Amino acid sequence: MQSLAQFLLHRGGWATFADLTGAASRHAVATALERGEIERIAAGIYALPGLPADTAAVLAYDGVLSHVSAADALGLPLLVRPEKPHVMVPPRRRPRPGPPAVLHWAEVSSGERQDRITSLSRTVLDCSRMLPFAEGLAVADAALATGRLHSEELLAGAVALRGAGCPNARQVATAATALSGSFLESMLRALLIIEGIEDFEPQLLVTHEGFCARVDLGHQQARLVLEAEGFEYHGSRRDFAADCYRYDELNAAGWLVLRFTYEQIIGDPTWVVATIRAALAQRLA
Repeated sequence: MQSLAQFLLHRGGWATFADLTGAASRHAVATALERGEIERIAAGIYALPGLPADTAAVLAYDGVLSHVSAADALGLPLLVRPEKPHVMVPPRRRPRPGPPAVLHWAEVSSGERQDRITSLSRTVLDCSRMLPFAEGLAVADAALATGRLHSEELLAGAVALRGAGCPNARQVATAATALSGSFLESMLRALLIIEGIEDFEPQLLVTHEGFCARVDLGHQQARLVLEAEGFEYHGSRRDFAADCYRYDELNAAGWLVLRFTYEQIIGDPTWVVATIRAALAQRLA
């Protein structure tokens, strides 16, 4: 006869007390608990030790993963990962004991209930309501880039929103684009939007005498390029040489290239904005 731990493993790591007592005796369940082979995560809910915090919270509160926790689970970029799982529960549900979590009360669709996670569009809108504009824009850009969410759907959802955070969500939906190449590029573009610096195009294609390069953000009139340089480094001499070639060709074609690191964009945005303004003024003079 299989152990209760094996039984839970075959069921995805968790089961109700009724499930367990249907497969073994109450004494066997109590013994497995004492030995630490299984653990009780909420009233009537048992799981294997070490169940992921998100899963444990969703099961304990009988809700769905939402907001930044859903974004993280869906592979959308976050500046800071949530310390506690965010879980959405029915609006009339009374609080119940459970593991550490941030609870949100709202209705969910049958599909969300079945999947135990909010939909992609709802996740983006919820994040846009609670996160600063730049971080919300990065989430929205990444979602649009997957091709599983379209601008029209995001805008319609933002217009239909009610309650706290709606203005921010609508601003994010209006500014979001599927063209953004990275989280850091979205954060840099958000700085431009916040500061009212216009006419920079994401993923602008620059061509010159047979040379062709797609840049993170380009201002055609000023012939000014902004590049968001993440943590990644050149993995080979070939990569490094290609980057130098690209940089030199852009300058030779008359484009000024400004390269900003993660630390500068996130940690010193005032300097980044001042540098871009100074370069723009010089190029447009």
